[in-house]
Amino acid sequence: MAENKCPQCGAPIDPGATECKFCGEKLAGQQVQQVQQVQQAQPVQTQPQTQVVIQQAAPQQIYVSGISPTWPIKSKVAAGLLAIFLGGIGVHKFYLGKTGMGILYLLFCWTGVPAVVGFIEGILYLCSNDENFQLKNHVRIG
Repeated sequence: MAENKCPQCGAPIDPGATECKFCGEKLAGQQVQQVQQVQQAQPVQTQPQTQVVIQQAAPQQIYVSGISPTWPIKSKVAAGLLAIFLGGIGVHKFYLGKTGMGILYLLFCWTGVPAVVGFIEGILYLCSNDENFQLKNHVRIG
């Protein structure tokens, strides 16, 4: 028993179908019969596939690591040292571009909590690997 195949995508189609359920190609009754006859006459026949090449104005690269080339360039060592020595007033947050957090550190600097948190963050910045630092802070290391 010969099986009908879609002339567009080659997927099997039902005998009475008017369109392919996979690619949506409209099938005329004559096309289905012609495809059936061709399959019976020549069981192995391949049609040349055309390739469409789309050119973009500016080539874009996909970065597997998730680090965007548009992020600002910052130094991990500078951020770590600023956090250790001036973390109580949030200088490291301003340096990394997190202005809201910097203001929060500045508002609560009188409590001493931001100084402890800044010291810990400075050690974490210096001990983390480059990729984690870049992804967490949305910066590139220069």
